[in-house]
Amino acid sequence: PVRIYYEDTDCGGAVYYANYLKYFERGRTELLRELGISLAGYHANGTVFVVTSVEARYIAPLKYDDLVIVETKPSGLSGATMTFVHTIKKDGSDEICVRGTVTVASVGAQGRPLRVPAEIKRVLQMVLQTTG
Repeated sequence: PVRIYYEDTDCGGAVYYANYLKYFERGRTELLRELGISLAGYHANGTVFVVTSVEARYIAPLKYDDLVIVETKPSGLSGATMTFVHTIKKDGSDEICVRGTVTVASVGAQGRPLRVPAEIKRVLQMVLQTTG
């Protein structure tokens, strides 16, 4: 769950569009944490994860003090990238307010692509197999 704060909104009182990317980031980080993957551990060992592509569809506005649920699922894996689908709904509602897809690349300290670490790949493949 994420609470919408005043600082998240634009002059019209709705969440400023770019802030949804922050919610996507939180969703990915928390999903991986729940799956037992520590991104900080990979960063400390020289592997970082950078966003290479984002697509967002804004369907219904969210406003100050709304409590929302960010749902994140892996949707694809390749040699060096992971793709995630994000949906954001008001808490207690099935109405999707925002839907997005984010692709993240695994890179080394010099910015060169690296294969997705085996542990992450294994865990995400298991999730993909169970969620279809």
